[in-house]
Amino acid sequence: MPRYFFHVRDGQSLPDRTGKELPNISAAKQQAVHLAGGLLKADNGAFWSGEEWQMEVVDEAGLVLFTLDFLATESPAVRAGRSAGQG
Repeated sequence: MPRYFFHVRDGQSLPDRTGKELPNISAAKQQAVHLAGGLLKADNGAFWSGEEWQMEVVDEAGLVLFTLDFLATESPAVRAGRSAGQG
């Protein structure tokens, strides 16, 4: 069974040195979404700082198979409200 590695970059590189054995790339995509959801849930709102982060999924040979990119962007209306003291 192939092994997939889920590397995270969020201003620093967090390589996945263990990886996970999964039956195919479709299962790796599902795992990537599951892991990303857990990271977003655990970040206590830091995601809204405007810093982009990504998860890069590679195979055992180091070939990049796909990348999930994450960036939260507030609308100008929300930013204007905050500068007017509305939080």
